[in-house]
Amino acid sequence: MLDAPLHGALKPALAALARPLARAGVGADALSVAGFLIGALGAVAIAGRWYGTGLALILLSRLCDGLDGAVARLRGPTDRGAFLDITLDFLFYASVPLAFAWADPARHALAAATLLAAFIGTAGSFLAFAALAARRGLQAPRFPDKGLYYLGGLTGASETLLVFAAMCLWPAAFAPLAYGFAALCALTTGLRLAAGARLLD
Repeated sequence: MLDAPLHGALKPALAALARPLARAGVGADALSVAGFLIGALGAVAIAGRWYGTGLALILLSRLCDGLDGAVARLRGPTDRGAFLDITLDFLFYASVPLAFAWADPARHALAAATLLAAFIGTAGSFLAFAALAARRGLQAPRFPDKGLYYLGGLTGASETLLVFAAMCLWPAAFAPLAYGFAALCALTTGLRLAAGARLLD
């Protein structure tokens, strides 16, 4: 829901940061991998209950995630880059609820499992539609420069990042935040199923 307006608002700043990186020979794939590894370190920090450090690393990870697309637009996007970007993104998203479960299994494990199950719905519906949209040559009008058809919803990357930040700032509220966001993810999955059925008819 917030991805489209934020994408447009942040695009000039990301492009300005990406230009010196591209001139220095930094590739989009390297930024995708770096973003994932930094995010994984953030998950490790969360599992160790260093929530502030985890949040800082998550934010740095997502900056890399924004820069990889900006660099790709300057140097030329590739199918490999799109594949790495989305795969590593989904692995990162899964790592954060898992980290909270490790941090406090008794209080967080069930909520984390519920959120991870909801992520399966959003990821599966996103990727299944993207694969079929590519076969039909469809493009998302709101995200024309994405490597895959970006089928939006209530819970995109921006909303996920906001919820992860809230979890790190108020770890005691992890369970209600996880259950609430899982419900929104389930609604997003339902909306994507309806949109996919309509657009692929």
